[in-house]
Formats: sequence, C-alpha cells, structure tokens
Amino acid sequence: MLKKLYDWVLSLAARKSAEVWLGVIAIVESSFFLVPADVLYLPMALARPERAYRYALVATVGSVIGGILGYALGYFAFETVAKPVLEFYGKLDSFEHLKACTSDQTLLLLLTTSGLAHIPPIKIVTILAGVAQISFVFFLVSCVIARGARFFALAWALRRYGETIRHFIEKRLGLIVGVIAAILIVGYFALKFLSHSGSLAC
Repeated sequence: MLKKLYDWVLSLAARKSAEVWLGVIAIVESSFFLVPADVLYLPMALARPERAYRYALVATVGSVIGGILGYALGYFAFETVAKPVLEFYGKLDSFEHLKACTSDQTLLLLLTTSGLAHIPPIKIVTILAGVAQISFVFFLVSCVIARGARFFALAWALRRYGETIRHFIEKRLGLIVGVIAAILIVGYFALKFLSHSGSLAC
C-alpha cells in the first residue's frame, strides 16, 4: 500500500494542479498521511527551479496547518479520532512510549527533529503536543522554524546545484537529516545528564 501511495503522490507533480496538491499533501502528512510532502516537492522544484522558494513556502504553510490539525486532534479528540488513526498506522505503541516520558523540553526537541527529519513521525509529535496541552504559541513557532528550515534548505540546494544534486538528495537526504536529528537528541540528553549531575547549571 505504501508503494502505491508513494507512486500516486509522485505522479501529482506532473499535474497542472501540482501546487495545490503540494499544499494538501503537506497538510495531511502532519496529522494522518504516510507519505511526506518532500516526495512531491522535489520533482516540482527540479522541474521549475525558479519556483523552488515559492513551493517551499506552500509546503511550509501546509505543513504548519497540518500540524495545527494534529494538535487539535490530540487536544480535543484523542480518544475518538487521533487514537484510531494511530492504531490504524501501527503507531499507537510509539505514541504511548513517547507520552510516558515527555516533558515540555523533550517536546521541543521532538518538534524540532520531526520537523527537520520526520524523527519521530510528524503526526505522532503533533498529536502528542495536543494531548500534553503545551502552549499553542510555543508549538506554532517551533513548527514554523523546523518545517520552514527543511523546505527552504531544500529550495536553496536545488536552486544552487539543480539536477546534479537530485540523486544525492533522493538517496542520502534521509541519512543526513537523520544524523543531524541524532546529534540533537544525543546533545540534549548529554546536557540533561550534566545538569542533573551538577556539572551544569540549569
């Protein structure tokens, strides 16, 4: 099923309505859809590099709107809507594990890593933020920064290097952002450990 969804999303890049679909996919990926908007964004930006930043803006706005939807699902309708969605995708156990060990600080970290690298999946973190009822302004600002950074960094790379970087991005972008996310996570827990050990002031 995932392969068919991926191919379908990829096929949208050839449509006249591709820009609208980019916004739609960016919205739904943040709350319940499996395929990230990057799959559609990359071929669109490569086909029309002069619009790379415009597409990045569309994807960022859509992703933030989707994040707000996920937050609302967690805040207002976890049992009736969000929980069944997580169960359907087999993500409920991951969600419950994160929920058990989440504070405002760790949520900020997760919002950053999920926005930059889908680690953990964005839909899990947005719903979790709503369940935890963290500050909506805090949530919104973190979404704009992390998700905007991802799409606009891609736009910059594609405008600068064009087709020559396509293969690299498609094959290795996940690894690179995964490593960055891992560094952020390790750094956070290292600082937290030092703080608790008394070696670093809070």
